[in-house]
Amino acid sequence: MQPDDEPDRGVSPLTMRPFDYAKTTVEAPLPYLISWNITKRCNLKCAHCYLDASELEGRGETSTEEAKRVIAEIASLNPSSMLILTGGEPLLRPDCFELAAEASSKGLMVVIGTNGTLLDDNIAAKLIDGGVKGVGISLDSTTPSYHDRFRGVEGAWNKTVFGIEALKRRAVPFQLQLTVTKENREDIPRIIEFAREKGAKAINIFFLVCTGRGQDMTDLSPQEYEETMTCLASAEKEFEDRIMVRARCAPHFLRVVAGLNPESGIVKGHTSGCIAGSGYLRITPDNEVTPCPYMPATGASLRTKSLKDIWNNEPAFRALRTRDYSGKCRDCEFSGACGGCRARALSSGNTLMGEDPWCVYEPAGKKQNVVMKGLPASAGTEWTKEAQERLSAVPAFLRQMVKNGVEKYAASKGLKTITPDIMAEIKKRASR
Repeated sequence: MQPDDEPDRGVSPLTMRPFDYAKTTVEAPLPYLISWNITKRCNLKCAHCYLDASELEGRGETSTEEAKRVIAEIASLNPSSMLILTGGEPLLRPDCFELAAEASSKGLMVVIGTNGTLLDDNIAAKLIDGGVKGVGISLDSTTPSYHDRFRGVEGAWNKTVFGIEALKRRAVPFQLQLTVTKENREDIPRIIEFAREKGAKAINIFFLVCTGRGQDMTDLSPQEYEETMTCLASAEKEFEDRIMVRARCAPHFLRVVAGLNPESGIVKGHTSGCIAGSGYLRITPDNEVTPCPYMPATGASLRTKSLKDIWNNEPAFRALRTRDYSGKCRDCEFSGACGGCRARALSSGNTLMGEDPWCVYEPAGKKQNVVMKGLPASAGTEWTKEAQERLSAVPAFLRQMVKNGVEKYAASKGLKTITPDIMAEIKKRASR
């Protein structure tokens, strides 16, 4: 930690590399996505768990009263952010629904990240009552035996699929997510189709960062990583109007998509670069704050500092906002749009701002400087203020797909301005 009397110069606790913040610090944006591990309790034993979670007692987790103070701090920092309540398995925490309702009452968009094995119609109803806007469910294969082995409990696949069907019956929006490995990467096209058939609004493919129980697992090779992203980029284009396909912990995805489908909403919306520390933070079960779940805690605790202070002033967060990369990431023309995975650079023995060892791309140099941020979603299309407000109420993981669909419909009708009436008309047509 830096002394309080030296706010303008620091050494990142994650890198031990000096940063001259007086010259390079940019103003801190507000985080729009916050992931909170509300518990380490879990009923599964996933081989790749970054929390190494499996206990059922919940030792060391925050009390309900303390958790509500954390919610107040989150709402104070950005009341419009999306809050992901996850674990462990968040549904094992007795006050999960109470915390969801508390966060929802303060205007936060609350979603739940779960393994899905505890979901049923009763739980789905409680989620609705608690103001939960969506659920992310982990499903790693269309083959039950692989999923069960990966998640460490026999019968987990069947329970998760039962939970998916309960959410569908209760009309709770959900998305599926999986961790890609050497064993299941060939199954990804089938998983995407499975997700679409089950009614998922999106599917997120997470690329493993070796931390927690997963630190000794065999990763994809960099070449397999690139091949898998190319497969996903093709799937994103194919399923664009039916289900949203995204790669997570893979900022290079934006570069790959740009090469295959320059008109993609990913490219135009600039949604896939690393947002750790610039749009995203994570809170641990014991109230430590890190830029992402795959970065180690550094002593920045909500028990000693405010969330606003940590977000604005902690050296690791400030370093990430400088985008002061080294190695290949520094020289890459995609550095502004991608930047590589900072957690993977760190876990590989590199520094926080070093090059991402999984990237096989050879930079053309900064003189090319591919800048995608800020490209319009659709040339010539405008949204009224009222329509933008209506769009902002759509769950974040659905927003880009909804926006693309509305703009395509408007273009087919020769309309240049999106209004709430147009959005209502599309919704009415979709419900027929």
